Amino acid sequence: MPREQGRKVVASNRKAHHDYAISDTFEAGLVLTGTEVKSLRAGRASLVDAFGHEHDGEIFLHGMHIPEYTQGTWTNHEPRRVRKLLLHRDEIAKMRNKLRDDGVTLVPLQVYFHNGYAKVEIGVAKGKKSYDKRQDLASRDAQKEINRALGRRAKGMG
Repeated sequence: MPREQGRKVVASNRKAHHDYAISDTFEAGLVLTGTEVKSLRAGRASLVDAFGHEHDGEIFLHGMHIPEYTQGTWTNHEPRRVRKLLLHRDEIAKMRNKLRDDGVTLVPLQVYFHNGYAKVEIGVAKGKKSYDKRQDLASRDAQKEINRALGRRAKGMG
């Protein structure tokens, strides 16, 4: 059977960019059981409340919800179990150095299949304050208004 090509997004954490300032991103493999892979292929996963954690030189993903596979039997998985991330040693070292700073955490941004393999995009993030969020929204609205004005001018309306 030919392997899948390209990238198929299963779940994305849309609130991550709103709640956190993402400084660096990494692509990591996931250690999964068979029923977890089948559930992911069906497009069922949630990254709400998920976070990464370093323990004994390895990175683990806590709180990611992959619902039980509907056709699974007694071999079904636990939906919110801790999952190990597969990263290179130098990537783990970079993450550990960044995690030493205060208020820095690992946040999963997306879960997807890349050429048939389950991957997670994880970001090194620092929490935003409420005034930072308001400032981001204001700058985004201002940029939209500028683009609208440029579009009207290009059409000869402005």
